[in-house]
Amino acid sequence: MSEAAKPRIVVVGAGPAGIRAAEILAAGGLVPIVIDEGERAGGQIYRRPPPGFTRPAEDLYGSEAAKAVALHQTFDAMAAAGRLVHHPRSSVIAIADGRLQVIGDAGARWMSYDRLILATGAMDRVMPVPGWENAGVYGLGAMQIALKAQGAALGRSIVLAGSGPLLTLLAVQLLKAGGQVAAVLDTTPMRRQLRGFAGLSARLLFALRGLMMRRRLAGIYHAGVRLERIEADGRGPVAVLWRDGAGRNRRTPCDAVGLGWHLRAETRLADLAGCDFAYDETWRQWLPQADGMGRAGRGVYLAGDGLRILGADGAEVAGRLAAAACLQDLGLPAPDTAGDERRLARLNRFARGVAEAFPWPAEAAAGLPDDTVVCRCEGVTAGELRKTVEFGGGEVNRVKSLGRVGMGRCQGRYCELAAAEIVADGAGHACAAAAGRLRGQAPVRPAPISALVQDVATDG
Repeated sequence: MSEAAKPRIVVVGAGPAGIRAAEILAAGGLVPIVIDEGERAGGQIYRRPPPGFTRPAEDLYGSEAAKAVALHQTFDAMAAAGRLVHHPRSSVIAIADGRLQVIGDAGARWMSYDRLILATGAMDRVMPVPGWENAGVYGLGAMQIALKAQGAALGRSIVLAGSGPLLTLLAVQLLKAGGQVAAVLDTTPMRRQLRGFAGLSARLLFALRGLMMRRRLAGIYHAGVRLERIEADGRGPVAVLWRDGAGRNRRTPCDAVGLGWHLRAETRLADLAGCDFAYDETWRQWLPQADGMGRAGRGVYLAGDGLRILGADGAEVAGRLAAAACLQDLGLPAPDTAGDERRLARLNRFARGVAEAFPWPAEAAAGLPDDTVVCRCEGVTAGELRKTVEFGGGEVNRVKSLGRVGMGRCQGRYCELAAAEIVADGAGHACAAAAGRLRGQAPVRPAPISALVQDVATDG
């Protein structure tokens, strides 16, 4: 097949899923175009520091160092050999008519594609806490990025709060790097965490490794807590007020707070690409729908945490499957996928176990005090949101249009899940699914006005 006749395949995201997808496509004789917001491939989980950064991979990625280095080397070798085209520091902000609007160092342009693989990953799933709108309150992912990319701890005395594997992992990473962690506050009781053991046993060694990490947090880890408030002054947090599992009031002084309740899939581009969505009660999220290989229809394929929260290993498998599906649909030779399909089934069982063990605190979100800021972008409080529900009805897009929740620069990524719980509770719905989901719209990332009003160049 001549170069001109080869279909144009675009992969969005250069984390584990995107890298493995590009590898399979390149092995199939194609030259995929990989668009990524990072300067160097690796994604969030295997984020690389700037060139010249001297910390060894073992310090950055721990037990996953060998996997991280292998992925980095695989991608770099393909790029150097011209087997893929890499657009770093670039964001896809819109999808329309088989084209992507991309902004990057060269400005804005439209890029056409024949097939599209979205490997957009995940982000922190954050629940509002009274006082979380203050400077010095971060997502757990942001704290981990600062640690990996710059070797920096965002605070001298840090409280980490929420639930999920990242809570434990980040605490251990900060301690190993010399950071001071004052407390690790897990809102999930231990008895609930044990409910997910059947699923977690699908990756027993991985689960045991997590338990070993938990042991390193003896004395600062507390399960089954209730977060009351983040106290702050003009410079940022000064303490976290919380209740322990026995109901006793506690106060932990700090100068920085990290929040996160596991992860949520990044689905905005899948929405613009026309993918179907369904509410997943286990994850309490609206997730895009695809077949077992990642086919989501209309020449679009989904892979990695942007489809299901499966972690780095699952993302690699899903990336290979999506690329193989793409090759099959193009009538090109594709690798055998039976082994990866079995692996994906096992990883799905493990992921369900994680979701069972570390659930989204829906009741706490629905019961947030009226003065709690829910939407930090627009400053909308829980009380204002409830009043909007009273005269606007129990559908999140209507509430958004009347009360501005989710209308800021993050497009609801941080407030949507909690807002849906409040809306559903206020409207008397049995489940947040009945409140609907916020519709995606372009631009999905903050973009300069020039990118939206100029004559945008077309690439292909």
